[in-house]
Amino acid sequence: MTGHLLFEDTEDTMEQRQNTRFPVRFRSSFTSLNIVGGDGSIVDLSLRGCRVDSLTEVRPGTSLEVRILISEEEPPLQIQEAVVRWSRAHQFGLEFVTLAPEEWARLQHTVTQLELHPYEKEQADDSPEAA
Repeated sequence: MTGHLLFEDTEDTMEQRQNTRFPVRFRSSFTSLNIVGGDGSIVDLSLRGCRVDSLTEVRPGTSLEVRILISEEEPPLQIQEAVVRWSRAHQFGLEFVTLAPEEWARLQHTVTQLELHPYEKEQADDSPEAA
């Protein structure tokens, strides 16, 4: 293997999920060669995948390249390949399949930070003290 991290393809249904997903609200974009492209919001994130809110319809089994904007100060996290595992009413679930080692390290760091400090951006922005 040269410069990529591959996950084994498993039957990872929502009921059998092995990694904790953390609620977030990160902007994202995704593309698939000549099939689909769009924008969305990552609404939960784990080491193995995420759930996306999007008006773009995608089909289970589609492979996507995904960019996740975790912060305005950093370039987007690049997921080289993620597979759509389920899709329904403006949401779909992705399993991360291929990431470059440096992107895997960034994803691990992000999830570790979410474990230590749950995502609170919306609450902080909406609080009276923020005004």
